[in-house]
Order: sequence, then C-alpha cells, then structure tokens
Amino acid sequence: MSINTSVFDKAFDALPAVIRGARPVCAMILGSGWSHALASFTPLARCGYAEIPGLGATKVAGHSGELLLFEHNGKTFLAFAGRRHFYEGLGWEPVLLPLELARRLGIPNLLITNAAGGVNTAFRPGDLMIVTDHIKFSGLNPLIGPLVEGWGTRFPDLSEVYARGLRGQLRAAAQAAGVRAHEGVYVFTTGPTYETPAEIRAYTRLGADAVGMSTVPEAIVAHASGMRVAALSCITNMAAGILDQPLSHDEVLQETTRAQPRMSALVTEFLARF
Repeated sequence: MSINTSVFDKAFDALPAVIRGARPVCAMILGSGWSHALASFTPLARCGYAEIPGLGATKVAGHSGELLLFEHNGKTFLAFAGRRHFYEGLGWEPVLLPLELARRLGIPNLLITNAAGGVNTAFRPGDLMIVTDHIKFSGLNPLIGPLVEGWGTRFPDLSEVYARGLRGQLRAAAQAAGVRAHEGVYVFTTGPTYETPAEIRAYTRLGADAVGMSTVPEAIVAHASGMRVAALSCITNMAAGILDQPLSHDEVLQETTRAQPRMSALVTEFLARF
C-alpha cells in the first residue's frame, strides 16, 4: 500500500500564509465532540477542511471540520477540529494528512483526542483517560509500503509512543483543573462496527482499558517521524457486553457534550504548560 505524497504537497500549498508562517509549539487532532474544548479561544486564523485538498469535509457527526490557529499564554497552537477515519474507505492519506501538515510546519508536539468505549469496568461515561500505550489487532499499519521521506526509519521503535513528559504534563493539568483523569491502554479497531461482547472480553484479558476507531495510526506515524505524542480519551459509553444496552453514536455525542467543561479545562491547562 503506497502513500501518495503528492496529496500532502497540495494540501500544504493550500494552507493560508498565516498558518504556513506560524511556529506553533503543539498541534492537536480533535476527535468526536472535542472541538468544544476550544470554545474559549479566539482563532488567529481558520480554514475549512473543504479548502484543503486531500482532507475534505468530514462526514462524521461531532467533527466540525476546520483547521484553527490560536494563541494561549503567549504561545501559538494549531488544532485540527475533526478527523478522517480509515473506515471511510479513502485510504491513509486523509487520516494522516493532519499530522503530516504539522510535521512539515515543524511542530514538535502532538495531542490526539478521541471518544472511546470503556473496557475497564472502573470507568464511567464522562471520564477522561490519558493514553499510556495501545494495542492494535487490525493488521493495518500506515507505514506498510515504501518508506515516506521524513517518517523515520524502516523499523520504528514503539517502546514509548506516548511521550512520558507529555503524559506528566496531562496529569499535572488534570490536577490543576480539578479533573479526574484515569490512565490506561487504548485498543484500536478499524470500525465502523462497534466491537462484539466477545471481543471486549478478550481485550479485557489483554489489559485494555478503552477502545476506539482512531488515534493509533496517527500516533504511530507521528512518533516515527520524531514528534512527541500524547493522547486523551473521553469515555463516552461502556463497551459492548458490559451493560445490557445497545451502542449508538448519538450516545457518544451526548456524553461528550456533558463532559465538555472537563475536557475544556484539561486542554486549557495542558496548553498553558508549554
């Protein structure tokens, strides 16, 4: 599976000059419902995904679909409000384009957020979780194929995908914001189906705490490229079989709306520590 890097070239060239000329200290890829976490910030510049070739408007509810440049505590940040998913069937380019644009802009840090199902029965909907590690069973890997220039070595080490320093920064931010944040292992599945109860039982035995359909592909490539990566989940529902009820995306959106004050407080404190 070969990555078409010309897609990245066209997308980078289409960025507004104010964004190409900025030097943000951190980029963010915001998952379902997480765009609300930036509601208190006034953008210095914004660009709709439909204006970025190769990215295009997201079609998943809860993803606003725009690129934002903003300032906080004298530092500049870049936020991709919404993401594309592999299950949309358009290949890896739309999924990886945000982190590749961040890499080309020389941004050293990346925060990836998501909405996830709770596998750990100690978790409750609305809880936040700092990702410490991940499990990937899909067999898919965005680094399969010819090695893309700038994406590190042929065989990247994944001993510490989620940077210890950034995890500590998230812990300190949670404490300062008065927000309870668990730490745990995230399982990546491709979706778009939710997992079966049998799969969730298997993930539990393997040490998983949350499950979702994003984050890991972006984290792998960003880490291999030399960026420092952190990831944060909002537990929006308990995974299949834990509670006797069906799963739905509406539940995901409702829970992220309820959790928005905690999500916003934690992200604001995290950014203030750069």
